[in-house]
Amino acid sequence: MVMRLPERDNYSYAREKMHADLAVAMGGRVAEEICFGFDKVSSGASSDISMATSLARNMVTKWGMSEKLGLLQYGENQEEVFLGHSVTRSQNISGATAKIIDEEIRRLVDEGYQHAKKICTDHRDLLDNLGNALLEYETLTGEDINNIIAGKDIHKDLSGDDDNSKDKPHEGSVPSAGPSEGPSEASAPDNDKGGNVDADPVPEN
Repeated sequence: MVMRLPERDNYSYAREKMHADLAVAMGGRVAEEICFGFDKVSSGASSDISMATSLARNMVTKWGMSEKLGLLQYGENQEEVFLGHSVTRSQNISGATAKIIDEEIRRLVDEGYQHAKKICTDHRDLLDNLGNALLEYETLTGEDINNIIAGKDIHKDLSGDDDNSKDKPHEGSVPSAGPSEGPSEASAPDNDKGGNVDADPVPEN
């Protein structure tokens, strides 16, 4: 799962930002196709596809970003419902216009897909490095991703909440990920010299 948090409050976005968001949304599906093959893609990109479709539809019908449709807002079909039954239906766009809207939405999403495919293909080594890092750490922050792209090691504390291990960050093998060397001393139980684990004290009655 990928979560994108806004860097700041925004009330409007530039056209280039929207096209970039469409490419980002297609990135997961493209990565699956490149790494596993066309027949091995999963349903994991469903939310990204839904977001890309909604964004492209708004670009076409609300924000005047289609040259074919111009600077007009196109509303959707509206229904007035009474007691669960449709009593009226208003059609405010023609069938021909609706067809153009669908074509423009598909064009925008396809352009985002092709953009994402070019980036992932041209930088396949970085794609593999990010995949190895996710296998090793499970979760990556934006800073971690930037470090991997820059060829730097990332440091994460994977030893839990033990106070003795907080000062010993895990030095990962990314971008050249490799097998782990086994558990560290910080993750081992606190044994005494005889090899016995100290038992919890029994409360007095």
